[in-house]
Amino acid sequence: MLSGVDTRLKLLYNSRIMHRVRNRVYELRQAKSIRQEDLAHHVGVTRQTIIAIEGGNYTPSVALALRIAHFFKKHVDEVFYF
Repeated sequence: MLSGVDTRLKLLYNSRIMHRVRNRVYELRQAKSIRQEDLAHHVGVTRQTIIAIEGGNYTPSVALALRIAHFFKKHVDEVFYF
């Protein structure tokens, strides 16, 4: 049986993973009139990866999130957020 502390930690952990990382990639890309394919090429991924990120179906690695933020000349927390 879990102790009170263990139960609280488990609840905190489970509530944190239920939150998806959201992003502004589509909005920023549209503002710059950049195609998904062009963004993908600049950050070193496939167009399908950009589609998945924009759709909220894929959370990028920290390295990829930083490359995307750098491309848009934004801080990473201006592009990706909870």
